[in-house]
Amino acid sequence: MSGFSWKKLFSTISCKPLVNWITSKVAFHPPEPTYTLQETEASQAHDLPPVCKLHLSESANWPYSQQILDEMETFYCTTKHGNSLSCMYIRCVPGSRYTILYSHANACDLGEMCSSYYDLGSKIGCNIFSYDYSGYGASSDKPSEENLYADIEAAWHALRTRINKISKVTCPVLIIHGTEDEIVDFSHGLGLYERCPNTVNPLWVKGGGHNDLDTFKEYIKRLQYFFYKELPTF
Repeated sequence: MSGFSWKKLFSTISCKPLVNWITSKVAFHPPEPTYTLQETEASQAHDLPPVCKLHLSESANWPYSQQILDEMETFYCTTKHGNSLSCMYIRCVPGSRYTILYSHANACDLGEMCSSYYDLGSKIGCNIFSYDYSGYGASSDKPSEENLYADIEAAWHALRTRINKISKVTCPVLIIHGTEDEIVDFSHGLGLYERCPNTVNPLWVKGGGHNDLDTFKEYIKRLQYFFYKELPTF
């Protein structure tokens, strides 16, 4: 074949834009949004983003009262790339010492997850802060590996800005992973545990998959022990 070059072909296939496009298509699966956010009023602090009103679609399947839903704090934060991320802060237990920064799975959004957040936080006695990745839910732009890093950075900053004491807390890390995770291989959990400098004993859920860890009794028990036995000693 005239002008054909295997080197040129492989160079084209491995070029960064194409690799990023393939990664985005394979790794990210944003669903149809299950909620909307409507800006209502400015926060009392002039440097904080406006508070928004959360409206869930029927597919979000919210089983709790409207009052609990109305008490959720929802707002937008901005990433270093200029993307607007929808954020959600759920005070499951008023006065709780702890807040979980929760990064949800790749095929759901805040609307689908909010009932699970409230249920989890209520069971283990802590509050939940979460956000939608770029291109998910009401967040702008599109999902990508590069955006993902900026998303978590912006979410962490938003949480610290909202709960100003958290920046003064040095918190240990609990790694939980299902041994039969069909999406993220168990080796990833092991790798995180081996590389993290400040971990407590991990929980390897025998037989646990990617989306069913909350159905295992040891999952809730381990979180309770972490929050009420291990964290107070640090």
